[in-house]
Amino acid sequence: MEKIAMLGGGSWATALVKILSENGARVDWWLRAKDDVQHLLRTRHNPRYLSSVQFDLNLVYPATDLADVVEEADWVVLAVPAAFVQPVLDKLDRDALKHKKVVSAIKGMLPGKNQLVTDYVAERFRLPRTQLGVIAGPCHAEEVALEKQSYLTIGSPDAALAHDFCELLRNRYVRAHPALDLDGIEYCAVMKNIIALTGGIAHGVGYGDNFLAVLVSNAVQEIRRFLQAISPLARDLSASAYLGDLLVTAYSQFSRNRTFGGMVGRGYSVKSAQLEMNMIAEGYYAVKSIHEINRKLNVHMPITTAAYRVLYEKVSPQVEMELLKEQLR
Repeated sequence: MEKIAMLGGGSWATALVKILSENGARVDWWLRAKDDVQHLLRTRHNPRYLSSVQFDLNLVYPATDLADVVEEADWVVLAVPAAFVQPVLDKLDRDALKHKKVVSAIKGMLPGKNQLVTDYVAERFRLPRTQLGVIAGPCHAEEVALEKQSYLTIGSPDAALAHDFCELLRNRYVRAHPALDLDGIEYCAVMKNIIALTGGIAHGVGYGDNFLAVLVSNAVQEIRRFLQAISPLARDLSASAYLGDLLVTAYSQFSRNRTFGGMVGRGYSVKSAQLEMNMIAEGYYAVKSIHEINRKLNVHMPITTAAYRVLYEKVSPQVEMELLKEQLR
């Protein structure tokens, strides 16, 4: 039996625990709040997210002691919001992940450091990249809970690691495929949230599906330019790990980044939108990180720039979308 440590109590962590445990893996599940652990032990449901999912407590072991959860694991899956992953992992000893395979399910970057999660993990715990992987969609946690047909890609420079984690995920409603592009998949997962958020802003101020289709088409080119500058590699951006993940995030009713952008477009402040959603929209932090990285790269990124101006320079969403529409083709 594979032993997996799941760090995080959100909807994506909950969905992954469902998949992994139903496939027969043991999952030691770290949650921050003792009340959430007690609720899970009593009712077998996560009280906050995907509460319709019921867990087998012979395979799922919720706990609040981070070191204990990680200690016996073969795999460590990171599923806490990017803004909080550093303070969580900094509680661990530097050798705590020495012999672990670490897979990031986080679709964001470390704010302030402007660093990919896998880069931070490699640096903090002195791990070779061959011990690291990343999970990409297109896949929403809500559809996993409903057991809708879903697809995942596991990116890692180590083909065996990617293959093995795919095997842990495959079931009757999940297809999983390995890929060797760790950086490209992770950067694309960050950037698709920016695009979805910007699409939400546009929708909030009154733009329709025609504009969103053009925005997404231009976004593919923007992502290609950025990846070529920061991580040049021959990659097919039409693959599901890239384009598929972008499309589902930009169009789905379950996309929290599109929802967040829509609220901002309708006049919500960032703070009020965050409070009302009660969920983390990774795109908010990603916009600042990618914008600051691009100050050195100087890549043409009108969509990211527009989102940055609205969210961080407080430019009117109506004004910024008017300016953006003139730059799209």
